[in-house]
Amino acid sequence: MTLHSASPSYAAAELRAYEHRTNHAFIQAASSAHDAAEIARSEGDMDAWWNMTFLKAENLLDAEEFETCAALASELVDGPHATTERHAKAQTYILVAKAWQGAGLLEQAADAARAAVELASAEDVETNVKARQALIAALADSGRLDDAWTECLGLADAISAEVDDQLIGKVYWVIGNVAFLCNKVPEGLEYHELAAATFSPARNLDVWAKFNKASAAMRLAADIADADTLRCIERAELATDVIGGSANDYLLIKLNRAHWNFLAGEAKAAIELLDQICAEPDKPSPQILGEACLLLGRAHSAIGNSDEAKENLLRAADHFTASGAQQRADQAREYLANEA
Repeated sequence: MTLHSASPSYAAAELRAYEHRTNHAFIQAASSAHDAAEIARSEGDMDAWWNMTFLKAENLLDAEEFETCAALASELVDGPHATTERHAKAQTYILVAKAWQGAGLLEQAADAARAAVELASAEDVETNVKARQALIAALADSGRLDDAWTECLGLADAISAEVDDQLIGKVYWVIGNVAFLCNKVPEGLEYHELAAATFSPARNLDVWAKFNKASAAMRLAADIADADTLRCIERAELATDVIGGSANDYLLIKLNRAHWNFLAGEAKAAIELLDQICAEPDKPSPQILGEACLLLGRAHSAIGNSDEAKENLLRAADHFTASGAQQRADQAREYLANEA
């Protein structure tokens, strides 16, 4: 963290923003970053304004204010005070891509990530890798798996000795995700094992929790309900209890537990958890709702509730279509056809 040397009021607002961010108080951090940006603007320092506005957008992303983040970050690359520096533009497009993905708007996410890849220089390995990660995630979630796998091969080539271990772990993580989605289950397991070897709860408990949560989801989607999968579920649950998490973190943990129950033959227990997800007052993204409704439809089908199964499978297809995940929508319709 490099504090801007300006007025005391600016320095105080900037410091508060970073302190709130360190404490995972992201809404407060965004507010303080906004205050610092406005002070910088009033003092005529537009570089500091840009930096603090970027920090505000980062905190909005972490607070899961996805559409607000995407709109603000887009202003930083397209607005009247947009940066012309390639590295900063690439980083901002990565932020836009993550925000649109969080909002479930996958085509917009892929477009922003592709812009970041085009801007990132080969010498800037870290930004290059992060841009490719964002692109792969958007392509994979939208069902463009061949394109995602091609990008994975390029990402693997981008890894070098100068890349941080944690970033390498995230590369293995995203490649493993795509391998699972492409039904390359042995490769998925291999890459996730490589990722797991780079992550440690002592080094970064938040990343460790998110990886275990995501790895469990991929293993469950591949119908792998073994001791290693249960260990991933329990690690994610325990770590999130310790450090807290976002609303989506808790929903995805609940979705994993429901999927585990379903594969274990406990359809009624799965339905109870899935009903809770679908009844959330602050609606999850269309993608999470799609996954929950798809599993809910399958669980109702397993216990002979055909009408409930059809209703939820139809809802799943609609949610996936809304998010741009056409392949998942088609899968939901296949299950629906089997209920006819």
